[in-house]
Amino acid sequence: MFAVPASSPSGRQAYAVRRLALTAFRSYPALTLETDARPVWLAGENGAGKTNILEAISLLSPGRGLRGAALVESARRMPGEAEPKTPWAVAARVEGPDGSFDIGTGLQPQPDGRLTEKRAAHINGAPAPASAALGETCRVVWLTPAMDRLFLESPGGRRRFLDRLTLAFEPGHGRVASAYERATRERMKLLKDGGEATWLTAIEAQMAASGVALANARARTAERLKADLAPLTGAFPQGLIAITGSFEETRMPGDEGEARFREMLARRRRADAEAGRSLYGPHTADLAVTHLGRGRPAAECSTGEQKALLIGLVLAAARAQAREPAGAAPLLLLDEIAAHLDAVRRAALFDEIAAIGAQAWMTGTDSSLFAEMGPRGQGFYVTNGALNPI
Repeated sequence: MFAVPASSPSGRQAYAVRRLALTAFRSYPALTLETDARPVWLAGENGAGKTNILEAISLLSPGRGLRGAALVESARRMPGEAEPKTPWAVAARVEGPDGSFDIGTGLQPQPDGRLTEKRAAHINGAPAPASAALGETCRVVWLTPAMDRLFLESPGGRRRFLDRLTLAFEPGHGRVASAYERATRERMKLLKDGGEATWLTAIEAQMAASGVALANARARTAERLKADLAPLTGAFPQGLIAITGSFEETRMPGDEGEARFREMLARRRRADAEAGRSLYGPHTADLAVTHLGRGRPAAECSTGEQKALLIGLVLAAARAQAREPAGAAPLLLLDEIAAHLDAVRRAALFDEIAAIGAQAWMTGTDSSLFAEMGPRGQGFYVTNGALNPI
């Protein structure tokens, strides 16, 4: 097999899946796929199962994967089953800057066999906390067709997009975000139930500490993206990004920031109780993106320009990770990426991926869409639950 070592501009081994095995996952009763470190493209008809493979790879990182679906939904339903009964499993050998790791993850059924949202993870055969271990071992960034309306829909989607990019830089970001969400829920329950001020003060301290850490990590990611968006010209427009919102406008660094957040939370208890939600905090932030060449917000740009801006953001994140002294290019999952790009932009995308040194997994209905990859990539045709080299 023709292989090109995948290395980042930092000289460190880029993340690359070398072996992937699926069991009872979506449309695949079983699948084993071996690849080299080059980018991978998957061609096949709609519904053939291409996106399912990308989703499986996305579950090598923390969270619910690129579809954001309930974990039970990824289990394969057998004929006649109203609910799936067989737990899915994804196993992979992943190379990265710290060596090669065997990663396994899957649903952990209850003693009575029922499937729940709890999943287990193993690293090199040893049990590991799914969130922490997967984040430290494999870095993944993705772009899917569902994200094409990112600039037009609610701020929540843009926050999740920013948090996913941040997680690839800082694996502990997911735990911080979870701690903030948990503290926010607990505070609202106390406000609703008329909880004691002492308990509210304690919960608000937790909310302030995790909230400031969450906002700071997002800000660091934004600064990284700004630095690596600058070289993007031509096929992918340069974007100007900012994190906006009342919390961001009043946020202060360090201990002073936590103290101010605690003070604001205490002051807003009555207003939050009446509203039924917390009205102030990093959970209200938004990611603002402007097409620099046109001087217009992304939401006012054409569909093609929005797509190009999104691709530029993802490429900038991958480039920034690859250029960090201790970093490496992440796995890039680009679903139906070439469908709405002309030949010039497709060629530019492939050139960018090669320059970053990333193993990108791309899907498309027609193998001709990836012709410009040439020997820089490896292709497979997906049909009837099987993958055949092209």
